[in-house]
Amino acid sequence: MKTLTVRLPESLVAQIEAESRARKLSKSDIVRERLSRTDTGVRKRPASVEAIADLIGSVSGLPPDLSARKKDYLRVGYGRKRAR
Repeated sequence: MKTLTVRLPESLVAQIEAESRARKLSKSDIVRERLSRTDTGVRKRPASVEAIADLIGSVSGLPPDLSARKKDYLRVGYGRKRAR
């Protein structure tokens, strides 16, 4: 097994130490368990998606392929210079 040195925030170190004492395991064992728990292949959605998840799909009347063809739908003149 290889050794890896990392710097952790004090709050996380305190959590790991408390769990280590409670379960009577080494801190290394606790860290290995926590790392292997997140390595299940299931990815969490980004926090930005979580924040707007309830809004996704809530606007009716838009084309179903808007995200794929946004340039076609936005050729109305957005981003172009106007004549003065």
